[in-house]
This record gives sequence, C-alpha cells and structure tokens, in this order.
Amino acid sequence: MNLFTKLLAVAVSAVTLTFSAAALAQEAPDVLVKRISEDVLSTAKTDKEIQSGNIGRVVALVEEKILPYVDSQRMTSLAAGRYWRQATPEQQQQLVTEFRSLLIYTYSGALSQVRDQKIEYKPLRADPSDTEVEVRSQVSQPRGEPIQLSYRMEKTSTGWKMYDVNVMGAWLVEAYKGTFNSEITKGGIDGLIKSLTDKNKQLAARSAKK
Repeated sequence: MNLFTKLLAVAVSAVTLTFSAAALAQEAPDVLVKRISEDVLSTAKTDKEIQSGNIGRVVALVEEKILPYVDSQRMTSLAAGRYWRQATPEQQQQLVTEFRSLLIYTYSGALSQVRDQKIEYKPLRADPSDTEVEVRSQVSQPRGEPIQLSYRMEKTSTGWKMYDVNVMGAWLVEAYKGTFNSEITKGGIDGLIKSLTDKNKQLAARSAKK
C-alpha cells in the first residue's frame, strides 16, 4: 500500500467516524432509548454468563451499553437538592462516583432477572425544539402486570442523555432525595458519601459471592 492510499484510507475513516458521531448526536430521544433497550435486552437474553447469574458480566454490560447515555452528574445533583451547592468540587465528584456505582448495581440486579420480557414504546409527545422530554415505555412479562417505565431525557452537546427513571409511577431521583437528605442531616456531605460507599461495598461483596 503506497503513501497516498494510506492517507486516503485514514481520511475516509476519519470522515466515517465523524459522520457516525454526528448521526448519534442527532438521534431522536425515543429512537435512542429503543436502540439501547433492545441492544441491552438482546444481550441479556443471549449471554450465557448473564443468564447464569454472573453479576460481573452484567455490570460490564451496564457500563458499556447504558452509562454513556446517562447524565450522572445531573442525576446526582438533583438527588442532593440544595445540598449540592454546599459540597466542594471534590465532594461532588465523590458523590457522582458513588451514586453512579449504586445505580450500576441497581440496573445489574434488574438485568440479571431478564428472561422473556418485551418492551412496548409509547408515542413521543414532544416538539422538535424541545430540549427535555419524557420517553415512555411498558415492559410486558410472561407473568404479572406490565411494568410502566419512563425516562427523563435532556438534549446535550453530545446528544440526548437520561437523567431520571420512573418505574411504576416512582421517579428514581425523588426516591433517593429523601435518603440523601436524611444522611446529610445526620452526618453532612461526608456522611452521605460514607453511606453510599458502605452500601456499594456491601453490594460488591454480595455480588462477588454469586
């Protein structure tokens, strides 16, 4: 391969990657949620390690397929409420890290139970100019009532990202807000960080036994 051919190949690759990134950034929020959900469910249903209960593999799936589309900082700041501004930059980063880890274990626990579930997506009620939307869906199970599942999404410079989840009428951020407030009242920001760290250690140890 001569130098010209090599340079041409590099140029084509760069253009392709740039186009792919731009396409993803312009992807509609409901299309994004459907793509991620179908990808994750498909993997969870066919991966033998996940089906056998390998939590490490489930955690890896969450980190790879879901977390890149989650605004962990906004989610954490909303859960911390007014206390977020009182935290130092270092404390804020610790909170984001620990809360993200807690969410990983939460997602992992749900995904490890995936078998024959199917997802139905509701029509998106939004205008093209909206920068925040709610994507609604429903998880159908072989047994039991359907589970209502919604996502609050925001449009960022890199595309749409999720910052809250509603499961059967309960928003995740709101659910954690009370816990965060209670821990901060008892032991300040550092007390909340310690509580989250201890919880993650317990979940990690529990996962390691499986």
